Amino acid sequence: MTTFTWRSLLALGLAATLGASTAVAQQAGYNVDRDGIGLKGYDPVAYFTEGAPVKGKPAFAATHDGVTYRFASAEHRQQFQAEPAKYLPQYGGYCAMGVAMGKKLAIDPAAYRIVEGKLYLNVNKSVQRDWLKD
Repeated sequence: MTTFTWRSLLALGLAATLGASTAVAQQAGYNVDRDGIGLKGYDPVAYFTEGAPVKGKPAFAATHDGVTYRFASAEHRQQFQAEPAKYLPQYGGYCAMGVAMGKKLAIDPAAYRIVEGKLYLNVNKSVQRDWLKD
């Protein structure tokens, strides 16, 4: 076989594997993009340490329960790997208000709140205001 054919087969195999892991993560109730990335690529640890959403870097990624999370630094990745439950978003990363209404809605990484040490996200800040009232 030619090099091109081998590369094509390798690429197809990789795509099938990524697609399968994304499907597994979604079936398990996690909000992931088509590449299996959770939190839209934002660093889950940064919400707690920086007090703000920070975009993660592909170089600092870790997978938990079939979901790939990205981190702003190797230190944040280590913190997550040591205690993932401490940093994982609630409701699989879906909008907290949506889950309360029986729906799985996307999130805005900036519409977040940490309540009693747990990270909750909402579809937008307007919905978040309503969620905070309850």
